[in-house]
Amino acid sequence: MAGTLQRVLMRSAASAMPRARASEWHYGPGFDPQKAAAQYEALTTLVLASGAEIEWLTDVDDGLADSVFTHDPSLMTDHGAIILAMGKALRRAEPGLHEAAYRRMGVPILGRIEHPGQVEGGDCVWVGSRTLAVGRGVRTNQDGIQQLANLLTPKGIQVYGYDLPLWHGEEACLHLMSVISPLADDLALVYAPLLPAAFYQMLRARGIRLVEGDAGEFFASNGLSLNVLPTAPREVIAVAGFPKTAAAMATAGCRVSTFEADALCIACEGGPTCLTRPVLRQ
Repeated sequence: MAGTLQRVLMRSAASAMPRARASEWHYGPGFDPQKAAAQYEALTTLVLASGAEIEWLTDVDDGLADSVFTHDPSLMTDHGAIILAMGKALRRAEPGLHEAAYRRMGVPILGRIEHPGQVEGGDCVWVGSRTLAVGRGVRTNQDGIQQLANLLTPKGIQVYGYDLPLWHGEEACLHLMSVISPLADDLALVYAPLLPAAFYQMLRARGIRLVEGDAGEFFASNGLSLNVLPTAPREVIAVAGFPKTAAAMATAGCRVSTFEADALCIACEGGPTCLTRPVLRQ
């Protein structure tokens, strides 16, 4: 999850969010669609500067504001894409957009999560190439995790489900990736108090060094200080305004690029990882 980013699926906030109402989408009072679009462009510039090729999901004005968060409706594997099923009702049309995009791109479809199963990409963390950790919580259920296992076990991949806390309630979003961001194969940024204990033990047993994000910044940002995108090992993009967490990553040998994202990420509960669906890493 921290290899060099080659190809990534994204959707512009200018096309996804122009008519979004904060109350409908559970966005905070800082949401401003025009400002969010400008901040998204700053993220786009950083992604392109890394050398990655951006594949655009769609530019149709379809009112699917959350589709800007392309990480969630699909999961990429070494054997093709898995089309997921969203736990948030307003997002249930998004997996179809991803399937159409992959068909345009020539990416094979390994399978789909079917109702009543639910899995969102933000709950899925690869721990090496043959182990997938999945958070079981408000957005991802046991039926969905079992369907993932049915698809991946025949490929020699082990799938582990871990329970997540309710934290801020059913309407908010706590994914497994809300409390961990890989920085390299052997390095991850975490907020350990909310990590499932058995998952924490797995990470330690596999020799993955854990960098602790600052607790005050984690709570001030509703977890967005921890949501960082690696474009290569130890090369990351993060939301601006959280210097202690950035310093912790720098001390661990990371180079951190930041962009202002109060109207886009902080207000809408999704950081640079959420805004990108890596399709190919090397």
